[in-house]
Order: sequence, then structure tokens, then C-alpha cells
Amino acid sequence: MTLAKIDDVRRRARLGVRHLLSTRATSVEDVADALVGLHASDPATVVLSACARLEQPSAAEVEAALYDRQTLVKLLCMRRTMFAVTATTAPVVQAAAGVAIAQKERQKLLKHLADGLGWDADRLAEVEKATLEALRLRGEATAVELTRDVPALLEQVVLAPGTPKEIRQNVSSRILRVLAADGWMRRSRPLGTWLSTQFRWAPATPWPDLAPDTARAELVRRWLTSYGPGTEADVKWWTGWTLGNVRKALAAAGAVQVELSTGIGYTLPDDLSDTPDPEPWAALLPALDPTPMGWQTRDWYLPARHRPRLFDTSGNVGPTVWWNGAVVGGWAQKPDGEPVWELLEDVGADAKTAIAREADRLTSWLGGVRVIPRFRTPLEKELSK
Repeated sequence: MTLAKIDDVRRRARLGVRHLLSTRATSVEDVADALVGLHASDPATVVLSACARLEQPSAAEVEAALYDRQTLVKLLCMRRTMFAVTATTAPVVQAAAGVAIAQKERQKLLKHLADGLGWDADRLAEVEKATLEALRLRGEATAVELTRDVPALLEQVVLAPGTPKEIRQNVSSRILRVLAADGWMRRSRPLGTWLSTQFRWAPATPWPDLAPDTARAELVRRWLTSYGPGTEADVKWWTGWTLGNVRKALAAAGAVQVELSTGIGYTLPDDLSDTPDPEPWAALLPALDPTPMGWQTRDWYLPARHRPRLFDTSGNVGPTVWWNGAVVGGWAQKPDGEPVWELLEDVGADAKTAIAREADRLTSWLGGVRVIPRFRTPLEKELSK
């Protein structure tokens, strides 16, 4: 049987439309759903990624979705990475990816506490119960405040004993992380601005249980809607699942094979039609943005020769400049907050004008705020001097 073919030009057209880069959204929730979720390992990424796609960019509106409406929540899920997803998507993501990660985190925590302090599961349960009660009474609390209420959180474990890297570490951070992974607490407002990595905790209720196979099929369906077509390797990398679970989920979602320049890919059976070419578009996307991080095989939108300057050694992408569905450069901010960029491709005068317009738009809504990515890349560091 001859497979339908979707070439790179068609894929780039889909990317522009479906990732809200050729057109913009009216709400933060629409942005998060369009991308399945926003990377949240760096708090700034959530705001920058959303505002790059909003008709009216506003850091305050992103914070309102996270902390006031609570329509956007942060979960430890795919690839053991923090994502911000909508509250309607959260049960699917948690069942498909978060639960398994939470179980592994708890196993590692129990071993850590047993080896370092002699704690067993019952002792951990006691401390967790006391911690959640303290949080309930406070309403919101920092980790430091919780340690005042629950002194057991201040007990320490020696890491790398007898080596030059030996350190003593409070057990609080690991216990709080596992309670959050299980859904009993959530990250609330940061202590400082939206750039801050320090935050308060708030009580939460675990998400409704969904059958893992059903949830994985639904998550793949959503990924294909936003990122498809893609290969098995793309899905495996993005989810962090085993190949067996990927294949099972693709089959359950009804995915069909197509021919791509990168090999055999998959899409939904009702998604074989061409996406009309959008109007020419440019974008300045932040470090760890979900679009450049959406696929394992990236040649169709990001030439391999550019990767050494745009990625760090752990595979984290830095700020990127886009033109019509392809990465054509990188950007950063000078110490005074001014955006600067370097093009790695000859894109012509129209593209340069559109990129400059995007830089002006970014400058306008940032209002003088300078963002330094948590994971810095060679080109970003060069440009930011």
C-alpha cells in the first residue's frame, strides 16, 4: 500500500498554524492546549512561551491563570520534566506520565531515607501527614515555613560521603517534591517576580484516576493533533515512555502511517489534508519553548549545523529565531534588556523586518525586564554580553 506523503514544507505550515505562531490566541489556556503543555523547568519559559502566542501578551495574565483561576497547573510528567498544562488536560497527563514518575520518585525517596536515616515507609508517612496538616493550617507556605512546623523535615542525609563532593542535605526538598508529584500539594506564587525559582506551596487534591492505557492513547491523540505527523522516535522522546507503550498508544489512538522526509511517521486518520499556507510569520521563542523541543528528529525545521550554538550539552534549546516554520537564528538580551539576535541563515529583507517587529513587540510587553535562561547556550551567552 502506498503511504500518503507529508513533506517538510507541509509540516512547517502545520507548525505555524497549530502552534499559534502564524496566528495568535486570546487566552493563556488556549496556548497551553494548542501545545499540549508549556515547558516549566524554567519559570520564565511559561510566561515567554505564552506571550509569544498571545494577541495581548501579559505576564500578569499568565500568573492569573496559574494562581488565581488555577486553570493552568504545573506537573512533573513527560520525561520527568515540569510542564504547565490546563486543568482539563492535567488528569490525562498525570495518568499517562505523572503517576509512573511519582512512583519512581517515591521508591528513590524511600531508599534515600532508609540508607541515610534509617526511616521506613511508616516513618515517611508520619512526616508526610504532619507536613500536609501544617500546609492546610497555613493555607500557603514556603519550604522554610514548613520545616518550622515539622522539624523532621530538617533531618539531614549525607550525600557522597568520604568524597570531595560530600554534603549534608535536608530531607525536606525531596519529601515536598514527592508529595507534589503525588498531587497532594501544588506550586503556588513565587516569592519574587515571575522570574523567581523560589515559590510557595499550596494544598491540592490528587487528580481523578484514569486507566493508564486510556490516558496514554488520549495524550498521543493530543500530541498528534498539535505536533503530528511525527515518528515513533519523536513520540517516545517527547513522552519518555517505552517503545512498547508508544506503539500501543499509537494503535489505540487510531494513528495511521505516512511518509516523511525523516522516515515513517504517524498522524490521525482524519488529518491527512494539507494545511493552507499561512501568511509569512516570524517569532522569537524562549529557551525550552515547546515548539523546538517538540520532536526528537529536527532536521525538517532546524538544520543540524546550527545545533551546537543553539543547544546546551544536555539537549536544552536556547532562545530561537523563526521564519516561516524554520529556526533561522538565536536571540538574547543585553544587560539593559534590549533584545539582540543573530541570523544563521540568509532569510532576506522581509524576514529581517518581521523579526525586528517581533523584537519590538517583545521589548514592549517585557517593560525592561531582563530574562536570563536557566540553561544557557553558546549563542545566547555570546549575544548577551
